[in-house]
Amino acid sequence: MRMNQETPEEAVHRGRALVLADLAACDAAGPAEVSALESAMEHRRWWCAQWPQGAPYLPGLLAQDVQDALLDAHGAAGRWPVCPFCEDHHALDLEPELSDAPHWVCGARGRTVAPLGGLDRAGEADGAP
Repeated sequence: MRMNQETPEEAVHRGRALVLADLAACDAAGPAEVSALESAMEHRRWWCAQWPQGAPYLPGLLAQDVQDALLDAHGAAGRWPVCPFCEDHHALDLEPELSDAPHWVCGARGRTVAPLGGLDRAGEADGAP
């Protein structure tokens, strides 16, 4: 193993920190959301044990798992994270779907909003919509 290569457990914890930061940035880090994140972490630990080379992709997969869990649990009201730029209530997409550096994108405008873990700074670079 290379010195700078992240272990699967380190990737899980890095992913937890990034997703939790984005949940908090959206005022959505309540018990149900954190529980969804913890559940996703357990599942992805197993997944990474089966495919250790997938560790770099864990943070993005955790975010997608939380998105899916919240939508399943709450329907349209569970959309997370909601686009900060559009009037209509739609969730941001995480792109690319399998990446070691995913970012949140507004699918309606085709606009990059923030890197995973950076929703608290969404729009700072260009001043918003």
